[in-house]
Amino acid sequence: MRTPMICWAFFLLVLLGKACNGFYLPGSYMHTYSTGNEIYAKVNSLTSIETELPFSYYSLPYCQPHGGVKKSAENLGELLMGDQIDNSPYRFRMNVNESVYLCTTKPLSEHEVKLLKQRTRDLYQVNMILDNLPVMRYAKQNGIDIQWTGFPVGYTPQNSNDDYIINHLKFTVLVHEYEGSGIEVIGTGEEGLGVISESDKKKASGFEIVGFVVVPCSVKYDPEAMTKHHIYDNISPVDCPSDLDKSQIIREQERISFTYVVEFVKSDIRWPSRWDAYLKMEGARVHWFSILNSLMVIVFLAGIVFVIFLRTVRRDLTRYEELDKEAQAQMNEELSGWKLVVGDVFREPDCPKLLCVMVGDGVQITGMAVVTIVFAAFGFMSPASRGMLLTGMILLYLFLGIAAGYAAVRMWTTIKGTSEGWRSISWSVASFFPGIVFVILTILNFILWGSHSTGAIPISLYFVLLALWFCISVPLTLLGGLMGTRAEAIQYPVRTNQIPREIPARKLPSWVLVLGAGTLPFGTLFIELFFILSSIWLGRFYYVFGFLLIVLLLLVVVCAEVSVVLTYMHLCVEDWRWWWKAFFASGSVSIFVFLYSINYLVFDLQSLSGPVSAILYLGYSLIMAIAIMLSTGTIGLLTSFYFVHYLFSSVKID
Repeated sequence: MRTPMICWAFFLLVLLGKACNGFYLPGSYMHTYSTGNEIYAKVNSLTSIETELPFSYYSLPYCQPHGGVKKSAENLGELLMGDQIDNSPYRFRMNVNESVYLCTTKPLSEHEVKLLKQRTRDLYQVNMILDNLPVMRYAKQNGIDIQWTGFPVGYTPQNSNDDYIINHLKFTVLVHEYEGSGIEVIGTGEEGLGVISESDKKKASGFEIVGFVVVPCSVKYDPEAMTKHHIYDNISPVDCPSDLDKSQIIREQERISFTYVVEFVKSDIRWPSRWDAYLKMEGARVHWFSILNSLMVIVFLAGIVFVIFLRTVRRDLTRYEELDKEAQAQMNEELSGWKLVVGDVFREPDCPKLLCVMVGDGVQITGMAVVTIVFAAFGFMSPASRGMLLTGMILLYLFLGIAAGYAAVRMWTTIKGTSEGWRSISWSVASFFPGIVFVILTILNFILWGSHSTGAIPISLYFVLLALWFCISVPLTLLGGLMGTRAEAIQYPVRTNQIPREIPARKLPSWVLVLGAGTLPFGTLFIELFFILSSIWLGRFYYVFGFLLIVLLLLVVVCAEVSVVLTYMHLCVEDWRWWWKAFFASGSVSIFVFLYSINYLVFDLQSLSGPVSAILYLGYSLIMAIAIMLSTGTIGLLTSFYFVHYLFSSVKID
């Protein structure tokens, strides 16, 4: 029976080897077009780095497509990020260079003029997409070439109160000729999974779109002459005027004509490399050297601390174990230190339920972050798949509820010595962090609804999120809790005295040291945090997940070391209340993260205007800080727990 099975398996492998010469996972299925094929661009929400409030493209008086506006299929991440991708009237015909008329608006009303002026002065950008590539614009600022995604709604000349609308677009579409060279392409993007096989080579041959660039202009047309044209009529090419008198001003009763020019240019860029231009981060050299410098300093410092710490503990243990029982008793009377809290070190902490719940949520958040960043570092989270990173994080968080329930109930059983009350713990774990996020998002959502922004979460999506929470997260957390009750509780190596030992008074409160300890983990984070905040709030692509993975691993090590060192220091001064201090020794990094976010808002986001934008920024920063606190605090507490358990199990006790 086994021989035919092996033969069949070998035969299938040979077939697959013949059919598949290579695979590529770019996040989007490759499209090839023949000359003359029609391709329609899509438009995303209007965005601004000044307000951070996205609005629908068709909230402004732009030309609408035949058949009306239709929304593209959006995933959960896109909806939560405020993306609203619609069809547009912009039509391209492969390898056909043309100058095209779109439409002429009705005379602008007072409301439309006010809206256009406001969007222009708030620096709103139009985000257009062709074949899943965002449109790119090159500009010069202070003599430096800068690339942007999107183009402005309009512009306001210096020393002028007039605003001018962008109504003429010069597109350059870069194309690469594909001849079906036997490279198999597998995609995971919005078009779904697909493979170009050998049999499809002829069909796949054609032109790939590998670049999409725009030069925006404002051109004043004669509306009477332009209305004689129909949509997609060819018109005479126009140059971008440098004279403001020849540009289209925004004012009441003006009729605006929209036109565009498209030019197809052959390029040597291959389809797998077409995103390279978007993923080039500004200040790349600073980014690389700063990260490497930070990593070396932190590793060196953490190594020194760890070596000194190991030598100190080992010396104490060696001295203690070399003494006989009488000498140990005499030593206990004469010496102070961690040996004197042996009867109190495992005493139940204050608010044990809250501690277990926070540990459970911390395990869930840490697991989600690690798995997401690992997948992203290996290239599975492509920028072409909009919203997939956020969608993947949410799904991972939901399914990791089983780990959260298990960790929380296991710790509860260890602290209490019984699993009684595990259902309450599991429910609290499933509700604690999601509840905080839900409250903050609801408050922010009311603000977005009041501003009529597309960033507001629709009511239907609220029900979807609640359904995911009730149907996936809660049951899995309860299942994890049930598994935690059946797991063997961790036994303490020493007995706890009935009467708590008095803690000696100290000059400085221990919380000062605990809060200050967060500076060391923050040292591993702050450089990467700058790039992450820039990608979120300044519309830049973040795609150095390899560095982020290294920083994450280093952060875990530093959090563990800092928490263990501080726990040891507290035990040495006979302070046996180490549970919460171990949690916040590493968790206090979140305070510095939040303060850094405020610093970034004040000094780096100076363009951000209005209280609404600031409240949105601070709300999202608060969610990030709470998640970091739960994650880093959990790492610190669990490491300290196993250290204390090991330390006191190594001591001979009567």
